[in-house]
Amino acid sequence: MSNVQLKNSERIGEVILSARNVSKVYGSTHALKGVNFDIRRGQVTTLFGENGAGKSTLMKILSGVIQPSSGEILLEGEQRTFHSTNDARACGIAIIHQELNLALNMNVRDNIFIGREIMNGSGVDFAEEERQARELMTELEEEIDPLTPVESLRLGQQQVIEIARALSVNARILIMDEPTSALSAAEVEVLFKIIRDLTARGVAIVYISHHLEEALEITDHAVVLRDGAMTASAPRSDIDLPWIVRNMVGDHFDLGSPPDGYEMGDVALEVSDLTVTNPAGIRVVDNLSLSVRAGEIVCIYGLMGAGRTELMECIAGRLHAREGEILLRGTSIAGLSIADRIESGLALVPEDRQRDGLVQTMSVGENLTLASISEFIRAMVMVPKREKQLVKDAIRNVTVKTAGGEAAIGSLSGGNQQKVVIGKMLATQPNVILLDEPSRGIDIGAKAEVFRLLAENARKGLAVVFSTSEVSECLSVAHRIIVMHKGRISAIFDANVTKERIMAASGESLVA
Repeated sequence: MSNVQLKNSERIGEVILSARNVSKVYGSTHALKGVNFDIRRGQVTTLFGENGAGKSTLMKILSGVIQPSSGEILLEGEQRTFHSTNDARACGIAIIHQELNLALNMNVRDNIFIGREIMNGSGVDFAEEERQARELMTELEEEIDPLTPVESLRLGQQQVIEIARALSVNARILIMDEPTSALSAAEVEVLFKIIRDLTARGVAIVYISHHLEEALEITDHAVVLRDGAMTASAPRSDIDLPWIVRNMVGDHFDLGSPPDGYEMGDVALEVSDLTVTNPAGIRVVDNLSLSVRAGEIVCIYGLMGAGRTELMECIAGRLHAREGEILLRGTSIAGLSIADRIESGLALVPEDRQRDGLVQTMSVGENLTLASISEFIRAMVMVPKREKQLVKDAIRNVTVKTAGGEAAIGSLSGGNQQKVVIGKMLATQPNVILLDEPSRGIDIGAKAEVFRLLAENARKGLAVVFSTSEVSECLSVAHRIIVMHKGRISAIFDANVTKERIMAASGESLVA
């Protein structure tokens, strides 16, 4: 161990960065209210809270993205002001943002070193950047060529590139805002191993995650924010899952149960012998068959790479089937475009809401009406009154917390943005709705609202299919649970199944 590492290890647990009485005000909105927050050397401090609780706002202040309205930041006891991320980075503070911040048209190497290129006598030293990028990929146990365009990588791999960029800075304080939201179980294990290596070297980690059980595995100290204020703080030895949930959302909380008290209708969606291949010709969905009835909620569970996303995107028309048939209310939809399938009553809520579900330059209302624009066009002319009513109804129906339809979509929390995407597709009045990881990156309270929304619409006769990689979500509102493994259905369960059986069928083992 080097002298620096030895010195750092001897100081494990001391406060390295503090927020003191920090507040942030946006107009009439108080995003943070006098928060006191400590980050300790060589430890993982986990920040829990619902969407909109102020977690990301606090982290943006600590990393120089924005400045506080009041309060102070102390770095090793000295007051500091970070006017930019460069200021914070110069002090050894790096952040991995919740929403990916990558240049999709650039390769992996250039994304890792963008804005801080390695220079030599003749300009940028691309060879050295590539060498270091390969080392980072090896450390993260990812077989990704540094010259690969980022846009060709799947979402989980893009998340790994975001992590690699933060690790390349050699930060002494590393903020991770939802770093595992798109990672597979194996990739999470690798990340946790890296986190433990970093903390052993004295690096302070701030970890934000809506995967509560996962966060408990890695944390040393927990802090809970609620409505912009800190409501609880405790060491790992004093907390458990009920403690987190109670301080986040109160007592007597759950994700719901399968809706009952009504009869399901006829088969609304039928998939027969469906096969989908990737560009390399490998079967990612392999001879799969399933059916969903009107009013039924079906959950598709599987690990990363199980074929869940490819199945949904093929049904929705985003991918082509190599073999098989898809029937919507008994009628084949082969050859129909995505727009035609929406018109026929089939809707998809995609996994990546930022890239595929929302238009960031549009308002909340414009995003809500984007998929049903034909409803308020008469003789090629917009009918504003009909559009405003649709926006008003959608905001009410999916309980979006917003200042109004004119508000910027970026002003909403992740959970409310997800409800806008769902509301947009529900506004098309579908018979079948597909939701790919609908709770990705949203808190437990927002999850419950999303599942309540699905249950309410199932009662009205909507056929619902949602995918998840969180086993606890399978046991919420689903009437049936379909487990996928390597492109095939490995098991079908009813709502009374145990977590252990679901995970075993997926090829996963329950971590003790």
